[in-house]
Amino acid sequence: MPSFDAVAIAAAEQHGVCVRPMVLERTDTVSGARELVPVPCGHTLEAVCGPCARQAKRIRAQQCRAGWHLDREPEIPRAAPSFDHVSLMVYRADLMATLAEGVADEAQELRDEIAWADKQLAVLGTTGKPPDSQESDDAGGDDCAEPSAVAGPRGRSTRRRQDTPDLPRLPVDDRTIGGANADGSARASMFVTITMDSYGKVFREDSTPLDADSYDYRRAAWDAIWCARLFSRWIQNLRRAIGWSIQYFGVVEPQKRGAPHLHIALRGLVDIDLIRQVTEATYHQVWWPRPTQMIYGGTRLPVWDRDTETFVDPVSRMALQSWNEAMESTWATDAQPAHVARFGKKVHARRLVGGSDKSERGIGYLCKYLTKSVSDILEAKTVRQQRHYDRLHASLKMTPCSERCSVWLLYGIVPKGAGSRTRPGQCKSRAHRRETLGLPGNRVLTSERWTGKTIGDHKADRMEFVRRTLAAVGIDKAPPDLTRYTWATVTPGTRLPKRSHLLLKAVAQRREWRAEYDRAALAIGLPPPYDGVDPPDHRQTISNSLAVDQRGGGRVC
Repeated sequence: MPSFDAVAIAAAEQHGVCVRPMVLERTDTVSGARELVPVPCGHTLEAVCGPCARQAKRIRAQQCRAGWHLDREPEIPRAAPSFDHVSLMVYRADLMATLAEGVADEAQELRDEIAWADKQLAVLGTTGKPPDSQESDDAGGDDCAEPSAVAGPRGRSTRRRQDTPDLPRLPVDDRTIGGANADGSARASMFVTITMDSYGKVFREDSTPLDADSYDYRRAAWDAIWCARLFSRWIQNLRRAIGWSIQYFGVVEPQKRGAPHLHIALRGLVDIDLIRQVTEATYHQVWWPRPTQMIYGGTRLPVWDRDTETFVDPVSRMALQSWNEAMESTWATDAQPAHVARFGKKVHARRLVGGSDKSERGIGYLCKYLTKSVSDILEAKTVRQQRHYDRLHASLKMTPCSERCSVWLLYGIVPKGAGSRTRPGQCKSRAHRRETLGLPGNRVLTSERWTGKTIGDHKADRMEFVRRTLAAVGIDKAPPDLTRYTWATVTPGTRLPKRSHLLLKAVAQRREWRAEYDRAALAIGLPPPYDGVDPPDHRQTISNSLAVDQRGGGRVC
């Protein structure tokens, strides 16, 4: 027989309630009252929390639909700095000027005051990272220093490769809207699919290599790591070729063979032949030392030396090569990139008209696998597939993912920022994990002006739609005061309510809110399922948004 908790989880799944809520402590700044409030976990994988993952998928579908076939430029509201913003910034400027004068006794006190001003600016609402107060101490350096003392590693070459076709280069206008159909009656946009290059012949049935020994796993690992950067270069080349700032909504997925595969929604019409030409001419060069042969491995690993503050050989105690030295030696021997990433020759592109059935199917295809992890998509069903994925993962573990990757130590190079806590070959980046196989952490790649809104803005739009619907029948659901409540993690030792109790309480509340909204939507004449703006799954999402909003504090997960 099922347990009580299992039945509670099933009920929560049926009504769209988060099955693993987090309990936070909410404090009312007016009355001083404290209470424990469960909030949704907000996980995006269905295997972890199905209701939260499906809600996140619906939000992404709304974002894709809202920006794909726009016929006007999206507006990005920019808040003007308030009087408090400017006053704090002027106060910070005076502190920085005083710190630059070099009064040693007051230096630490001034830095603390600057940190306080930065914190207050963040509370008022600012974006970006403030300049470090330490920079004021180094700003007045010796202008007569020798060039060799401050010179860094030699820069990379920006000359275009001779083995790549040229592209048309036009001045890029600031507009984001492309052309319409020939009759001007409806606006069409593009749906493009591109993938990485081939690394060897594969079976058609399970997409495993015909000859695993000749399959280029090393290049496959490099391409998987640099796929997102290559896509960024592809967008840059496309904008220069068409002459306007085209916007995109891209999703990265793995093919059966493990190579990254991109589905891209582009706003506006672009010539299909031009898309293929841009894909063929796009590449990304990795200007790094060439990690060809591993020097360390197994139990023989470099160790950290406290005296020299660097990694040394475990036997000879000789210091390993630094990153700058490795770059200099690479340029001295061969000024060639360590890797060149390219897309494959197969490019699928088609035009889709906004509001059509094909466009809706395209949105569903874009968001199809957003709730599944890479390991769920690439489920090995044969021994041959299991060996193929294992070899690809082994190659990824030996491929550096950044300039700070600890895998460089296995090749005798000290990465940037290495310290005593760095473990050779144990990089925590997602690129080396078995469940990701090199795919970027952000599966959705969206341009800033796709809709002019963030994910939080789209959630807020749904909440506002619910409020307007309820207000039409006299039910006032005022937005919560964001400044009234403060949130914090639960103090260790606090007795928490049982999970089943939290789930059942949330299910009862959700059913009440759903019935309330359905009655309001029926009263104002919205057709079933009473969405008004989105497909049938919108009712579930807006009730989820209302549930989060009603718990107070404006916290949205």
